[in-house]
This record gives sequence, structure tokens and C-alpha cells, in this order.
Amino acid sequence: MTLTRALAIAATALFLNGQAFAQAAATPDPALTKLLTAELSRFSGTGGIYLHHLGTGAEANVRGDMHFDSASTIKMAVAVLAYRLQDQKKLNLNDRYTIKASDFRGGSGIFKYHDVGLNPTLRDVILQMIITSDNSATDIMIAKVGGPAAVNAFLKEQGFQTLHLNMTTNDYFRRPYDLADAKNKSMTPEDVFAMQTNLESFTKPREAKIAALRKEVADKKINEQMRKTAMDETTWLGIVTPNEMGRLIEGIEKGTIASKEACDELKRMMRGQQSGTRKIPHWLSVPVAHKTGETGGVTNDVGMIYARSGPIVIAFYTIGYEGLAADADDRLGHVARLIVEYFDGPSAR
Repeated sequence: MTLTRALAIAATALFLNGQAFAQAAATPDPALTKLLTAELSRFSGTGGIYLHHLGTGAEANVRGDMHFDSASTIKMAVAVLAYRLQDQKKLNLNDRYTIKASDFRGGSGIFKYHDVGLNPTLRDVILQMIITSDNSATDIMIAKVGGPAAVNAFLKEQGFQTLHLNMTTNDYFRRPYDLADAKNKSMTPEDVFAMQTNLESFTKPREAKIAALRKEVADKKINEQMRKTAMDETTWLGIVTPNEMGRLIEGIEKGTIASKEACDELKRMMRGQQSGTRKIPHWLSVPVAHKTGETGGVTNDVGMIYARSGPIVIAFYTIGYEGLAADADDRLGHVARLIVEYFDGPSAR
């Protein structure tokens, strides 16, 4: 680290946990960009990253405008819209929602493990959408904010050119069966969930249907088709660029994309993240508020690192990696450690 940079960092106000800090104008940092470019070249797939140190103003990106598969990071857009609707008195997050059998979704989350009839507040639903990436919670909230079209209209109004929610998680999980036969578009959410669970209340009444669908998918080599079309943006849950997701996350950190109270709640939730400990936070001792996302060949993490020198907004995406997911996650954590050392020094992580 140069003396100039060390002095600049030392002069930055040191405030954590949402306290005020001195903000500098965003300034491209060529040395940081070079470091990130070198690190991302070591990924087995393609990586993209955006970061902005809000204290020093240092900003860098690699493939910042490339389109990536959002996986679950697009859920941050749903959460922000929900809080904006509350700010506008159009949605009350204190209202309770009774979870039905038709709300259960496969993949990540905990609501599917509860009995039907659980009655959380909408705020609790958002919390699970963020900290356990709950897909049942996600589709509940997508419906509450007006559907994918409403999410995308909000993103467009905010000036985002790429950020886009393609579909609900139910539609995402139904895709292989749609590809096998168009008639499967009529599958109910309970039918789709039955293909992803061992709960007898869902599987037993559908045993013949489940067996037939699995045979149909295998016979038509649907999984192989899906692997071949993995780079088709229309098949992703959402589309993002590191630069635009970084802007959305920065709006949360600064309290500008919704009310300060709303953004403070979102940051509290992101600080409570229960997944992705091997990603950005892996080798860090400083607080991290983040949202993860992963699917086949994709591992992502976005959020804020509360470094000692000031908050760092980061949006980190990868696609097409090969090998173990844990190794790819470790790569994200390694780069995050280098970023913190760049600003705070090697003795402070």
C-alpha cells in the first residue's frame, strides 16, 4: 500500500454498524482494478465484480456491465420494492400472511419445513427471503408487490437498464417439465413442489404422476438440454450486472433507495444472513451485510463489508465455474479478504 493511500485511509472516518462516515467522490482506482482482474482470471468460470469504498471513494469493476445470472440476489429488488410500498402506505409489513400448501417451494428456505398455516408478518417473510433465501417467501412477496412486471417497472423507474426479474421461483422450478411437454405448464404449485420434496402429504397422492414426469424428463434428456442452454438469459431467475446491483446495494447502505428506516431494516436483515458463510465473509473479522445466490455453475454474493476504513459496497458474480461449489465460494472469500487488506492493511481483516 502506498503512503498516499495509507494517509487517505487513515483520514477516513471510522464508523461501523450504520453510523455516519465521511463520503468521498467516486474515483476509479486502476491499481485495485488490476488486482481484481488478476484474481478473477484464476476462476474456473467467468467472474464479474463491482466495488465502491464509500469512505475513500475508490471504485473498481471487472466485467461490471456483463450480464450475469442473478440467482437469488435478484430477491434484493423484491425486498426494496416491498419497503418502498410500505413507505408509500401501499403495503403494511406488519400484516400477517397465512402460508398455504400452494405457497411451498423447493430449493432453499425453511417455510417448507413448517406445518401449513404458519402465520408470519410480511416483514418476517422478507427476512426469510433474505437470510435463508426462502423461495416460498420469495413468491409470496413477489405476489404482494404486484408480480414480476411490477418489480421490473420499479427497477426501470430507478434507472436500471439491465436488472430484471424473469419469473417466479415456481415458474423457474417448473421449467424442466415445461420443456418435456408444454401441457405441464398447467402443473399446480403443489405438483411442482411434490417433485422436489419427500413430504408424503405432497408425494403420496401424486406417486404415479411423479414417476411419469421423471421418466419423461429422463427420456427426453431435459437436464442435458438445460445445461446446454445455461447461458440463455431467458432461463435465469433474473438478469443482473455487477455495476447495477452495486448501485442498488449502495442505495440501501446510503438510505437513498427507500426511507432511512426501511434501509436500516434491510441492512439489519442482511447482517443476519444465514447462508454463504464461505463467500464474502469467509476470512473476514469485520461485519458483513450480504445476500447470496447460487444455482448450477453460479455462485454470487452482494452486500456491504464494514471495513475499519469505511463501508465497501460489493457485488460479486460468477458463472460457468466447474468443480466444487465450496471451492468457488472460497474464491469469493479470498478476493474479499484481499479487498479488505487493500484498504485496511494486511493485519486487519
